[in-house]
Amino acid sequence: MKDAQQEERFQSLIEEHKRILYKICNCYCKNRDDRDDLAQEITIHLWNSFSTFRESSRFSTWMYRVALNVAISFYRRESTRTRNVVSSDIQLLNIADTAAEQTEDVKLLYHFIEGLDPMHKALMLLYLDGYIYQEIASVMGISETNVATKIGRLKQRLKQEFDQTE
Repeated sequence: MKDAQQEERFQSLIEEHKRILYKICNCYCKNRDDRDDLAQEITIHLWNSFSTFRESSRFSTWMYRVALNVAISFYRRESTRTRNVVSSDIQLLNIADTAAEQTEDVKLLYHFIEGLDPMHKALMLLYLDGYIYQEIASVMGISETNVATKIGRLKQRLKQEFDQTE
């Protein structure tokens, strides 16, 4: 059983890094109820595995790894269940209901990320959040070279997407 001090530390770390949770949930879920469910599922997984967190890495890196694994599993499970139920005009990344305030470039970026498979979404989230290739490789469980290659390809695809809209 986890003690009160550990619970307090966990809650403090979650509060400090809640934007990671929001980003992942917004990226992998189409509607608010699913985002809430995913956030709860991620938080439960984080709490259950909190004793495995080692101070040798940053909490945010560990949190990303756990949260992305849960989100990808959730996404796969939910996408097979609701494959043809959700309308295609729903925006996947409706961050905090502020879509109207977003620039066209930001909207285009979200649209681009929406079309990616779960693993590439994870790569983009980590990259856009400023993680270095070594940290991304650690979170994703792939080599730094593989990270560099995949991100390079994603950048090329994104550039082509922007070029087509101009």
